Amino acid sequence: MLSYATRSLTLIGSAVVLASPAIAATAQSFQPPALSPYSTSTNYTGKTNNTIQNGPVVPGKVFDRFIQIWFENTDFETAASSPTFQNLSAQGLLFTAYYAMTHPSEPNYIAVAGGDFFGNAVDDFRAIPQNISTIVDLLEAKNISWSSYQESMPYDGYTGYNYTSYDYISGSGDYTYYVRKHNPLVIFDSVSNVTDRALRIRNFNDFANDVNASAISQWTFITPNLVNDGHDTNINFVSQWIQYWLNPLLNDERFNNNRTIILLTFDETETYSINNQVWTLALGGGLPAELRNTTDDTYYTHYSCLSTVEANWGLGSLGRGDTNQTMNNVFSFVANVTGWKNNGITAGSSAIPLTNLTGDIPGPLNPEYYLPFTAPDTSAVGAGGGPVFLGPGLNTSITVASLADTAPVNLTAEGQQLPWATNPGYDYPNGTKVYTSPTASSTSPGGSGSSSGATMLLIPSFAIAGIVMGAVLVL
Repeated sequence: MLSYATRSLTLIGSAVVLASPAIAATAQSFQPPALSPYSTSTNYTGKTNNTIQNGPVVPGKVFDRFIQIWFENTDFETAASSPTFQNLSAQGLLFTAYYAMTHPSEPNYIAVAGGDFFGNAVDDFRAIPQNISTIVDLLEAKNISWSSYQESMPYDGYTGYNYTSYDYISGSGDYTYYVRKHNPLVIFDSVSNVTDRALRIRNFNDFANDVNASAISQWTFITPNLVNDGHDTNINFVSQWIQYWLNPLLNDERFNNNRTIILLTFDETETYSINNQVWTLALGGGLPAELRNTTDDTYYTHYSCLSTVEANWGLGSLGRGDTNQTMNNVFSFVANVTGWKNNGITAGSSAIPLTNLTGDIPGPLNPEYYLPFTAPDTSAVGAGGGPVFLGPGLNTSITVASLADTAPVNLTAEGQQLPWATNPGYDYPNGTKVYTSPTASSTSPGGSGSSSGATMLLIPSFAIAGIVMGAVLVL
C-alpha cells in the first residue's frame, strides 16, 4: 500500500472520481481594500498588532527569502492569456509543467504545508492532529523565520472556518472574504495549537506594519481574500489586485531584495476534467538574470515548493510527498546549485501522473475511504539531506507497510464521524489562547457546530478508541 502522497499514481487505471468544477465566479468590480499594500485599513477589521519578530537571517544556497502567493481555480491557458500575467512572465521564469495535487482547494493547501493531503477531497473543516509535522518544523530546526499573511482574516491566529465582514466592494452589507481552507498552516494543530506559532499567522494590517519595518520573514505564505485570489471573481480581477498590491512590492527591497524568490501559483485548475496543470512563475531579485523571460519545462508539483526550500537551506524532510521521487523535483535553478538530481520528467511526458483525481484516495481525512495516520518514511532521502522529522509522541510502528492489508473504512456509511472534522476549540482573539469545548464542524461559520463525545472507531485489524489514531497519539 502506498502513502497518501503517492497513492494517486496508482489510480490511473482505476475508477476515477471527478468532482464538479469550481463554482463560476460572479461579476464584481475591483476596489482596493486599502490605500496601498503599505497601509492598514478598517476594511480588514482586525486590529493591528506589533511588528513580527524574526531572528538573524540564515543564508540559503540560492535565496534567503521564499515568498509564495497563491491564487484560485484557474486553468493554465486562462492565466497565460492575461496581459498582466504575461508582463509578469517577462520578469520571471515560467514553469510550463507545474501541477496541483488534487481537487478541490483545501487538500492542495494542506499538501504544500504538510507534504500530503491525507486523502482529503472536500473543503470542510479539518484539524490535523498535533503529531503531524509541517514545513514549520523543518524551518524552525534551522532557525529560519517564517510567517503567513491571510487577507481579511480578523486577527492573528484565528482558527474559525470563515469570517464575514463589511462588503467594501459594494459598499453595503457583509461578505465572506476569508476562509480557513485557504490558510494551510492553521489546519495543522502543530501550528495552530502552539501560541507562538499561531500568532505568526497574521492579517494584512500586520503585513503593512511588517513590510514597513523591513520584517518580512524568510519563508512567507500569502493568501489574498476570496475576491482578490480569483475564487469568487476571475483572472481580470486578480490582475487588478496584482497591479494594486504586488507590483509596488516588486520594486521594494524590503519585500523583494536580491536574495528573494517569489512564487506565484494557483491551487488547482478550474476545469476538473483535464490534468491539473497550473500557471506558476518564479520571479524576484534572487532569480538569476539569465533566467528572466524564459521557461522551464521540468515537471513540478506543489511538493516541489517543499523540496526546493529543503534543498536551499539544507533542511530535513517530512518523509511524504516532499521525498516522492516522481513528484518532488527541485526547481532547476536551485537543483543546479545544490547538486540535487531531478528525475528527468518534463512537459508532455507520459510519466506525469494524473492529479485531477479526487474522492477515492484513502487517508485519514477521507471519511469514505478512511485509513489512520501513518508515520513518515524514515528511510526517505530529501533534497536537503537532513533527517526525516518525526512529530513528538508519534507512534512509528504504524506505517504504510503495517497497514498494507488493512482495507479503508467507509465511516459515512457506518454513521461515524471523521475524527479530524472536530474543531479543537482554541482561538486567539486577544493574542492569547482561549479554549472552549471541542465541537463537531464541517461548513458552519467559525467552525462551530453540535458538540461531540468521545470517538470510538473500529477498523479491521485495528482498534482505535480515542487514544491512538494510527500513528498519532492524541495527547
